[in-house]
Amino acid sequence: MTTRKTINLDPQRKGGLAKLLIPGFIILIIIMILSNTTFVTIDPGEKGIVFKRFSGGLDKEAAPLSQGFRVIMPWNKVYIYDIRMQEHFEKMTVLSKNGLNIEVELSCRYRPISAEIAYLHDEIGKDYLGTIILPELRSATREIIGKYLPDELYSTKRETIQLEIFERTKDKVEKNHLIIDDILIRGVKLPQTLQDAIERKLKEEQSSLEYEFRLTSERKEAERRLIEAQAKADANEILSKSLNEKILRDKGIEATLKLAESPNSKVVIVGGSDGLPLILNN
Repeated sequence: MTTRKTINLDPQRKGGLAKLLIPGFIILIIIMILSNTTFVTIDPGEKGIVFKRFSGGLDKEAAPLSQGFRVIMPWNKVYIYDIRMQEHFEKMTVLSKNGLNIEVELSCRYRPISAEIAYLHDEIGKDYLGTIILPELRSATREIIGKYLPDELYSTKRETIQLEIFERTKDKVEKNHLIIDDILIRGVKLPQTLQDAIERKLKEEQSSLEYEFRLTSERKEAERRLIEAQAKADANEILSKSLNEKILRDKGIEATLKLAESPNSKVVIVGGSDGLPLILNN
């Protein structure tokens, strides 16, 4: 037969245990609260600004908190901003100069100015991409592309249009504590019939340029040959003017005597029809 023992706790011991648990529970709650409001970690590529609830709110002139572990007062609040370069891709349908719909894919690289994130937070907030950057980017894209024809955007003026969109957006955005690093046109989609027509036109222009290049090369070659022939003619004319019958006879006698000195057997007859020696081989 099993005997069960009942242990009765002394009421005083129960009261002592309760006195220990309650303070421990309170301390645990306080630690949990403080860990979320007092201890803050700022990761690499981030900056923090402190909102002082009871002493003036945001201190815009103070330097932002840099990366690392930070301790703040529990009644204050820290706002953390990513200050690294970020990239956004945007697809738009815009009208060209002649009223055709063009699909454009853009990319925009941007970041907050780290020293001014307190002003950025106070004036705009964390959704600065949707509040400032995208509206200005879309407005600039519609305005600039609306001044050009589709074939200019597709081929000849693409870099110019891209630069104009960048400058227009940059001027507007950088007044709001943000930096636009670059804007790129990554893709342009035209109606298929128009795209085919532009490609045919580009091929024809390329063929025309190649033909013009060949003509220019041949023209230059003809000019070169003409100059060379003229130079030879001028040289011959100058040479002929510098020679006379006596000089030619002396040169002929000189050459004959040199030939006569060679070991080959020959007969030299002095006094030909023109007064020059004759050389006859045996």
